[in-house]
Amino acid sequence: MAFPMSLEVQNIMVSNVITVETNTLVMDAVKIMNQHGIGCLVVMKNGSPAGIVTERDLLKRVLAESKNPKKIRVQEIMSRPLIIGKPDMEIEEVFKLMFERKIKKLPIVEDGKLLGLVTFTDLLSFQPQLIKVVKQLTHPHSWKKAEEEKSSP
Repeated sequence: MAFPMSLEVQNIMVSNVITVETNTLVMDAVKIMNQHGIGCLVVMKNGSPAGIVTERDLLKRVLAESKNPKKIRVQEIMSRPLIIGKPDMEIEEVFKLMFERKIKKLPIVEDGKLLGLVTFTDLLSFQPQLIKVVKQLTHPHSWKKAEEEKSSP
């Protein structure tokens, strides 16, 4: 499925990404997330993105395991290896990567430098045509059949 015009992720990504260092206490990371009203933090090590901490990570690796967020560091609970996108990736390609890897937040990185972040919600709200891609990815047979019926006389 082709979109009417090519659109790259760098055109819709958020460029002011909130980050923390690997040695940040989980409790401090939670405070930062609440302060900014965000659902994830990119974790940095030596100036490069090393992982990501999401609300799901906090639920699964802190609360569910009864760990003390005042005593553990984000490097212990962050998701890694970090799945990243490149700034020149087309939106459809980014969407498929996120869908296939079952992630909702994708840091955009080039030459080890964090340039931005795009979320699954950003993609859907920006490009309603992606809903068609969702249907195709989740129900490829019914999608193909519907397209065939549309094109037959």
